[in-house]
Amino acid sequence: MDSLSFLEALLAISSPSGGEDAVACYLVEQMAALGFRSCRDGAGNAVGRIGDAQARRKIVLLGHMDTVSGHVPLRREGGRLYGRGAVDAKGPLAAFVLAAAQAAASVEDLELIVIGAVEEESRGRGAHYVAETMAPPTWTIIGEPSGWQGITLGYKGTLVVEYHLARARGHTASAWAAPAQDAVAFWNRLLAHAEEVNGGARGRFDTLAPALRAIHSFGDGLQEGVEMTLALRLPPGCDVEGLKDRLDSWRGEATLTFPYYEPAFRADKHNPLVRSLLRAIRAEGGRPRFKLKTGTADMNVVGPAWGCPIVAYGPGDSHLDHTPDEHIEIEEFLRGVGVLSRALQILGSRK
Repeated sequence: MDSLSFLEALLAISSPSGGEDAVACYLVEQMAALGFRSCRDGAGNAVGRIGDAQARRKIVLLGHMDTVSGHVPLRREGGRLYGRGAVDAKGPLAAFVLAAAQAAASVEDLELIVIGAVEEESRGRGAHYVAETMAPPTWTIIGEPSGWQGITLGYKGTLVVEYHLARARGHTASAWAAPAQDAVAFWNRLLAHAEEVNGGARGRFDTLAPALRAIHSFGDGLQEGVEMTLALRLPPGCDVEGLKDRLDSWRGEATLTFPYYEPAFRADKHNPLVRSLLRAIRAEGGRPRFKLKTGTADMNVVGPAWGCPIVAYGPGDSHLDHTPDEHIEIEEFLRGVGVLSRALQILGSRK
């Protein structure tokens, strides 16, 4: 099977977050055919190892198999491959598998470990599992779209807030305020706070960015209520406990819960991993550039846990993540495979 057909086959298997079994079985099977020692771990992640199992140095290439929901018809068109997950993140994951298989015969004292993680699009269950159960590797690359010439060094953190308020119904002509009004006031107060604290920010990576993900009012004739889900993108150094206290002081009669939190993470760029990618991108004819992302990824989970040099890299345009137009440029994908294969060979060259 050629490189593009492998990616196409991955995209053809639906794998919304929490429903990765079919794609995981396919990935384990294909990695075994390419010479990997492959299996599924306790979380359901697809894990493939290739190279010297006794090697002193190990590199983890951690991608994810799951996608957001929504069907994007699979097709090749005008030098592009369309499909849900083409850039986020089956494209980068396929590039990991192919590059590791190509590089394995040329590396010494280096084991290459490719992981297709589950549930990255929800709460990172697969990444949390490997962070807790796997010994820290020498280096880590996270599979997310950076563009084949880009190297991502950091991601903002996230805090999910669930707001719930219900009260006995009153007459709209009275002074009674509908719960939805209180929810809107809470949201507006949060927006004003973000605008205030962001006044001195140098760029979007350093801002507090609230997003209203869902709001729903309900009632049965006796009670009325509102539920609201907020996602706050957090800058490095954010005082999360202080932020929670501030939100709590604004809630009035509402209840707040905080079901998910990951801190922001920014990696160092002065290490052999980054240098190998810079060399590889230049050797492929590219002009490398560093990026900081305003989303959150599995780097936020394993970066602090493992404490090793880490970056995110992968072919594809991240602006197409989660969109109905999700696609990857075929040439971009193939260049990404070439960069990764070359970078792995640089890391695994004789010292």
